[in-house]
Amino acid sequence: MNAPETHRIAERFSTHEVDNQAPLLAPYDAWRTDLPLREAIAREGGGWAEREIAAYGVIAGGELMQLGYTANENKPKFKPFDRYGNRIDEVEFHPAYHRIMQLGVAHGVSNFAWRHADQPGAHVARMAISYLHNQADQGSSCPLTMTYACVPALRHQPSLAQAWLPRVIANAYDQRFIPPDQKTGVTIGMGMTEKQGGSDVRSNSTRAYPVGGRGPGELYELVGHKWFFSAPMCDAFLVLAQTEAGVSCFLLPRFDESGSRNAIRIQRLKDKLGDWSNASSEVEFQGATARMLGEEGRGIATILEMVALTRQDCMIGSASLMRQALVQAIHHARHRKAFGKLLVEQPLMQNVLADLALESEAHAVLTARVSRAVDASARDGKNSASEAAFARIATAVGKYWVCKRAPAFVNEAQECLGGAGYVEETNLPRLYRQAPLNSIWEGSGNIQCLDVLRALTREPASRDAFFAELNTAKGGHPALDAEVVRLQAELAADNADRGTLESRSRFLVERMALSLQAAILVRAGDRRVADTFCESRLGGGHGQVFGTLGVGAPLTYLIDRAFA
Repeated sequence: MNAPETHRIAERFSTHEVDNQAPLLAPYDAWRTDLPLREAIAREGGGWAEREIAAYGVIAGGELMQLGYTANENKPKFKPFDRYGNRIDEVEFHPAYHRIMQLGVAHGVSNFAWRHADQPGAHVARMAISYLHNQADQGSSCPLTMTYACVPALRHQPSLAQAWLPRVIANAYDQRFIPPDQKTGVTIGMGMTEKQGGSDVRSNSTRAYPVGGRGPGELYELVGHKWFFSAPMCDAFLVLAQTEAGVSCFLLPRFDESGSRNAIRIQRLKDKLGDWSNASSEVEFQGATARMLGEEGRGIATILEMVALTRQDCMIGSASLMRQALVQAIHHARHRKAFGKLLVEQPLMQNVLADLALESEAHAVLTARVSRAVDASARDGKNSASEAAFARIATAVGKYWVCKRAPAFVNEAQECLGGAGYVEETNLPRLYRQAPLNSIWEGSGNIQCLDVLRALTREPASRDAFFAELNTAKGGHPALDAEVVRLQAELAADNADRGTLESRSRFLVERMALSLQAAILVRAGDRRVADTFCESRLGGGHGQVFGTLGVGAPLTYLIDRAFA
């Protein structure tokens, strides 16, 4: 057969050429392409760290993205025994996961705020780094978050803080399973919930027995279980257990003080909907030794100092998930044609993308504002008390609303890609599986709403700080002004309907969140963004799904602003 005939046969079996497909997004610069985030970080006081944040933006949109795929394709494996039958209770992770952890620790996801504690805005800058990291991999954010968040709780016990904090805030990730005093850096996990209680941790049955003396800093033996024990290969965990004085908090290391493996028995790993790169487990404590952290019987108050920061990170996590879904949708629409035009040029698709962009920016600015409040409340100064009061209520409001919005948002982004959005290679199915997690972790939606009500009714400073924040935008838009008046009337002490607050608290907290987002956007100064948000979210000009912005909304402006 001669060459021309061979060529003709090959042509007969050539079914198509690949065209009209979006090119690979990665590598891209996740920081430089995110104008709303850059503006928010500068506005809230973290702009001084732009060099460090920008460096991680390149990594997050490049190497970290590929590592995220690989780590999630290779789930952790539970190794209860070694080859000789010795009980080891270890979890084996893929090298990609360890590289993700190494990058996250080195660039400050777990430690930036504490390593720059003398610099105002350190928690805001750290929020940006975490926001970038989480877009590439969500599972590793669990141990990184808990390591970041444990610091205030550890400081309750100076002796433990002195021994542990230098390695907690170190910028070195040490994956070796050895005693912590032999490591260059450590990670910290948490164990609160048990089978019988869930969020009701006062019903925990795990008992703590004093080895010698009783009280803060003393050694106890723990006997019991934890139904959710996150990141079980961490070097130590903050856990709750019952003593004679009630629920108390303990620091429980993986190795006891003799250097032997502590009596923490992993029963199994959770088979989770998402969060595949990370391991969550069920464990039993068979006399595991731990030291009391904080006052005996005040364990919930102690561990809540950690939870306040992990709830902030739930906001960061969900906001960043939505950001990555938005980026994928816009990137696809800018390259895919249908019916003779690019998707991004078609009016209805423009409405969907612009609506998603507006939503994403609102979540990012609220998260950055809460991070500034957390930062200020950690410092001594004239604004620290008012910012602490604002953080107290805004974290719960934001944790409820930002996390609740993620599943519907990611699903809408999937739809922008059509069938491809349902295929693992696009990353959107992983984001969709991950999207419900943060609304459940660290207190479900109902818990957050009840927490808001407690702050409103029992902590007048938090209520005052909330309305003070809204009033900074007074006159910025009629719809916002009207909603603030309604909220003030509804929450007035003499309102006859206050007795029904709990049953309708979800709608109340939703309105509080939208008002906060609107106020922040108004103050940010971009009238096209702020006016569109106020009119659509507060003025009644929006439907029940994305893509229902009103006539005259600046659609192309919102899209181009979102992903440069």
